[in-house]
Amino acid sequence: MASSSSSFPAPRSRSKKPLGKMVDWFRQALSKPKKPPDPAESTSGDVSQPSSQEDPPALGLSSAWSPTSPPTHGGGSGSGRWSKDYDVCVCHSEEDLAAAQELVSYLEGSTASLRCFLQLRDATPGGAIVTELCQALSSSHCRVLLITPGFLRDPWCKYQMLQALSEAPGSEGRTIPLMSGLTRAAYPAELRFMYFVDGRGPDGGFRQVKEAVMRYLQTIS
Repeated sequence: MASSSSSFPAPRSRSKKPLGKMVDWFRQALSKPKKPPDPAESTSGDVSQPSSQEDPPALGLSSAWSPTSPPTHGGGSGSGRWSKDYDVCVCHSEEDLAAAQELVSYLEGSTASLRCFLQLRDATPGGAIVTELCQALSSSHCRVLLITPGFLRDPWCKYQMLQALSEAPGSEGRTIPLMSGLTRAAYPAELRFMYFVDGRGPDGGFRQVKEAVMRYLQTIS
C-alpha cells in the first residue's frame, strides 16, 4: 500500500511564460533608445518651420508678463507723468485754505486736468500729519508753495517748504512759489535761488502756475 502513493502523477507547475513575456516587454520598452533628432529639424535655417497644431506656441518674456503688466495711461508719450500719483502738491497755511481750494479747482478744471493733492481734502483719515505730507510730496511731480503772510507766520508751513526743498534740492521746475500779499523783500531766503510767481495779477498767478507745471511734465514725457 505504501507504493501506491507513487502512482499519482506529480502536479504540474504553472507556466511562467506569460509573465516572463510581459517583463521582457517592459524591459525592452524602457531600454529602447530614443530616436536621434533629425538634423534637418535641429538646424536653424532662415526659413522657420511651422509648429504642430497640438503644441502651444512658446511664450516670450514680454508675452508672459503682458496680462499682469499695469495699463499705460495716454500712451507711451505721457508715461512719465503717470509714474506718480499727483501732478501738484499744494502747500499752504490753514488761513489760506480758501485760496488753495480756488487754485486747486483752477488746475483740476483746466484742459490738462492736473491731479492735485490738497492735504485737508486728500490726506488719509487717521494718518500721521507729517507722514501724509512726506508721502504727498514724494508722490507729486511739482509742489506749489502758496506764500502769504500767514504762510510766513506758520512754523508748519516752513516745515512744508523745507521738506519740499529736500525732495528737490535744485529748482528743476518742480518747486513753484506763488507769492501773494507780500513784497519782494519778504520773499523767504530759502527760495532766493528760484523765481516766484507774482500773485498780484488778475488771475492770481494761477495761469503761470499751470504753465509751469505743464512745462515740467513735458520734460518727463
